[in-house]
Amino acid sequence: MAAGGCGPGRADNGYGGQQARRRRGPGALATGYLVIYNVVMTAGWLVIAVGLVRAYLAKGSYHSLYYSIEKPLKFFQTGALLEILHCALGIVPSSVVLTAFQVMSRVFLTWAVTHSVKEVQTEDSVLLFVVAWTITEIIRYSFYTFSLLNHLPYLIKWARYTLFIVLYPMGVSGELLTIYAALPFVRQSGLYSISLPNKYNFSFDYYTFLILVMISYIPIFPQLYFHMLHQRRKVLSHIEEHRKSE
Repeated sequence: MAAGGCGPGRADNGYGGQQARRRRGPGALATGYLVIYNVVMTAGWLVIAVGLVRAYLAKGSYHSLYYSIEKPLKFFQTGALLEILHCALGIVPSSVVLTAFQVMSRVFLTWAVTHSVKEVQTEDSVLLFVVAWTITEIIRYSFYTFSLLNHLPYLIKWARYTLFIVLYPMGVSGELLTIYAALPFVRQSGLYSISLPNKYNFSFDYYTFLILVMISYIPIFPQLYFHMLHQRRKVLSHIEEHRKSE
């Protein structure tokens, strides 16, 4: 479930192909709104990055840095839910289902795991995926902003299609280790679990659900990773060919 949500490999949500589809892109009003949205999100993740650095310098340790950026992380990660609405309204030409899957997986990890199981908030694995998300989102929202303005610097495009090589495995590792660390606490507390008998004649074991989420990484991660490698070769090789022809 969350394998698609570590961020570096998230689909371009229509912005990456902005130049190719410029004629039927969003109107001026929608474009203005999307630029503002992406600028705000870029700034938000920059705030998180600065918060992490300041906390590290103040403490002299990378342990438990999550508390220094907990509120902005929850706010801006939840703010990504608007991307689903953008797709549903048609102002961004991307799949609603795919976007919802990718966004909800990270919102799930933010609220249903890290927030709900407070014992894992001190785990180093949390910092692992937070750092991966932060760097990724600064690049991603910058990429979208400049694409909408039809002025995309090569450095940002290169970063968008290169840094995921490290950031994606880093984020996935942090997510998996955090979910794994949450398992014993979920099992002990019965968090979000529903036992029979009850008037709805329905049962749900959140502990088992989290295990299934972890298993889902096995088929999803390699597919997305190799897809992104393919996209990288396609996009960057096209840029190099264009430069040589000039």
